[in-house]
Amino acid sequence: MISIAIKTLELLYKENLEKNLKGRRILFKDIDPLIQKLSSKFQKEILGYSENNLPIYKISIGTGKIKILIWSQMHGNESTGTKALFDLFNFFEKNNEELSEIIRSVLTNCTIQFIPLLNPDGAIKFIRENAKNIDLNRDAVKREAKESKLLREVLDSFNPKFCFNLHDQRSIFNVEGTKNPTTISFLAPSEDIERTVTKGRKETMSVIVAMNSLLQQVIPSQVGRYTDEFYPTATGDNFQKLGHNTILIEAGHYKDDFDRDITRKYNFYALLQGIYFIATAKDYVNYKPYYEIPNNDTKFLDIIYKNIKITENNRNQITDIGIQLKFKVIAQKLVMYKCIEKVGNLSDYYSYNYISAENLDITELELSNS
Repeated sequence: MISIAIKTLELLYKENLEKNLKGRRILFKDIDPLIQKLSSKFQKEILGYSENNLPIYKISIGTGKIKILIWSQMHGNESTGTKALFDLFNFFEKNNEELSEIIRSVLTNCTIQFIPLLNPDGAIKFIRENAKNIDLNRDAVKREAKESKLLREVLDSFNPKFCFNLHDQRSIFNVEGTKNPTTISFLAPSEDIERTVTKGRKETMSVIVAMNSLLQQVIPSQVGRYTDEFYPTATGDNFQKLGHNTILIEAGHYKDDFDRDITRKYNFYALLQGIYFIATAKDYVNYKPYYEIPNNDTKFLDIIYKNIKITENNRNQITDIGIQLKFKVIAQKLVMYKCIEKVGNLSDYYSYNYISAENLDITELELSNS
């Protein structure tokens, strides 16, 4: 398996970082000037428009026979992949001498099409759904949303061998059997309810094995794997079933990185390694280590208040409260708030932030249950 030298990547990442994209809420107005500044290495066109008439761009690079389609932010509030894509664009633009052979291999062997922001309306509200309250990732069959139709039109006309479907996951996920949050998760979607390991899924798994091998060098035991339960209306499952090998990447939590600006780096590493592997692979037989990637578990919490006094049914009791930090838009600004995720004995849950709460008044903590 051909792998990129991680030390070189680490040294060059700051040069490739797109500094104009920060935080969790990435909008069309943030990426539009960056798209306009892309050099002639890239082709760019407006595919169509969202339900609220915002442009949806397709960006292309490379001249090779292997076709790869990559899209991000089909859920408007999942922007880490979008930031990683613009880091990747910078990587191709700068043609760093240390990695020039990788760039040459990718661009001569592959043609890559990107849709960097599929759901610009949902991004404004910082919600999963589009303007008509449709989850695009569950709209692959009916294709009721304009954005879903556009994605499918690109799939059918471009006919990619591989797809990368970029998402974010909640900070509740930990790597099974560890105290670590899952910083990056992978999934090779199933094609049927029996979860048949087809030739296409083996190829998808082989790419994930290559990406995981790289990430284990920098975030060991912080990479997880989603269950491959078949979802009949899901995008990845349907694209995989149609013969387009689809790799799901979910960006998760890293310590103190609530803006996901550290996680984006590992998202970028995974993407680049995955594309490079596809560009240079002689075969896709090394798929079995995919099953060695630990499953995701749901035992991580952003804050755990230990031994807090609460009143329930007119009785005082001592318990633990687990918090997930969530986000919402207020007056056009993204605001983080504390949401109660778990109540009870949380001794088998994990966090980077434990707070002894014996002397705290729960009414003063401004906790939400929504």
